[in-house]
Amino acid sequence: MKGLVVILLGGISGERKISFLTGRACYRALKKKGYKVKILDARGNFVSKLKQLNPKIVFNALHGKYGEDGFVQSILEFLKIPYTHSGVVSSSLAMDKMLSRVIFKKNKLKVPKYFLIEKNYKGNVEKKIKSKKIKFPIVIKPNNEGSSLGVYICKNKKNFKKNYNKIKNEYNRILVEEYIPGKEIQVAVMGDKPLGAIELIPKREFYDYEAKYSSGAKTKHVMPAKLKKNKYKEVLRIARKAHKVLGCKGVTRSDFRFFKGNFYLLETNTQPGMTKLSLVPEIAKYCGIKFDNLVEWMIKDATCKR
Repeated sequence: MKGLVVILLGGISGERKISFLTGRACYRALKKKGYKVKILDARGNFVSKLKQLNPKIVFNALHGKYGEDGFVQSILEFLKIPYTHSGVVSSSLAMDKMLSRVIFKKNKLKVPKYFLIEKNYKGNVEKKIKSKKIKFPIVIKPNNEGSSLGVYICKNKKNFKKNYNKIKNEYNRILVEEYIPGKEIQVAVMGDKPLGAIELIPKREFYDYEAKYSSGAKTKHVMPAKLKKNKYKEVLRIARKAHKVLGCKGVTRSDFRFFKGNFYLLETNTQPGMTKLSLVPEIAKYCGIKFDNLVEWMIKDATCKR
């Protein structure tokens, strides 16, 4: 008899709604496989409820703050409960866009030009953009948020001011980076193996929250990505290296822009979505891995010290 699997979902981040979609899809998959499964909303006094349930394994279906930044992982390590996805350090590094980029650059992985603005920064941000030789259009985004929340492409100074004022009081640290045009490519890594690369052609300005989670956004998915054979292999190698240098475990998804023959790594996501529109299940399916089998693999891969 398989022991109890508790799916942690919901939580208190801006991605609470998406976490429910991920968690419920994984719940159905594990039930089909004959597992004893319970769902637990990770807010309020969820830790004592988790202790009472005494699961054999926790499937971490949380997205965003506290779910994929090392916080909940440290609780599970303390409780000595095996869990899925990446561990404390790799989760916190991947969630921090600036820190992960420092590591990527050190390991010779190409990233866009960028700098960080701390909350209550008193200097002239536009002067800083100029001094860093970053030309418009530019991208601004929270340093540690997921699902493209708070991301804006700013075409000029006026546009930048408007969007920057929208988010500057909401987030402690904001990343300013050069906008890389070109193809939007995302790569799934499972364990130590890159599965494949998918190309996204959004109808919207970019692959934002709406494009990710609304079927009405009509984002075109091209699987496998339309790249020359050598370039396809190259992006798989880069994604595997990113997964490795951050110390990730389980399943990750790395996001790229492909422009003028170069892959620019934007970020590595340690808790990729597992909804019907999510990319990791789509890439896995193309590789012959059914959704239920993918979720079961994640359960079998769960450990305590990650």
